[in-house]
Amino acid sequence: MKEFSYEIKEHLATLSTVQGEKREITLELNLISFGDRPAKYDLRTWDRTNGKMLKGVTLTREEAEALTKALTDHLKKNA
Repeated sequence: MKEFSYEIKEHLATLSTVQGEKREITLELNLISFGDRPAKYDLRTWDRTNGKMLKGVTLTREEAEALTKALTDHLKKNA
């Protein structure tokens, strides 16, 4: 079985932080390379207290552009 590896190539933003009694959870947007593959946009929650990656979604550049357009259109329409 191959070892799971990743490298955060660039931290783009921390969108939110929730401080609990026992841990700090952040929602972050990063460029991450999984294995030795090219980096992708990764929107994910992190348990920063324990250094663990939690649930998230990984997007190619094209998917990130489509998401950006959809969000921009929606926000303009509902301003």
